[in-house]
Amino acid sequence: MHIRENRLRHIKYVLAPFVVLPLLLTLTTGSLYQIADLSGHDQEFDWLLSLHKGNFGPVKLGFIYPFLNALGLLIMVVAGFLLWYRAQVRRKQAQSD
Repeated sequence: MHIRENRLRHIKYVLAPFVVLPLLLTLTTGSLYQIADLSGHDQEFDWLLSLHKGNFGPVKLGFIYPFLNALGLLIMVVAGFLLWYRAQVRRKQAQSD
């Protein structure tokens, strides 16, 4: 295994919780708010929409939260693709040897 691949795996391992947790929060709050909206109870669940937008009480991240989610997801997708691609190349090399 290459040193760069080990580094890439380590970066993905370290970043994963910081990327997955906000994405899960966004997914959960958005879905639950949509259910509340469809059932006509959206006014009672405005706090879900606030969390969904990245506003956590006194900490207001709404202006940057979507960009951080997008950047984190992009990094994880690229890293995952590179790891997958390198594994495919190694398999083909092993088969041709």
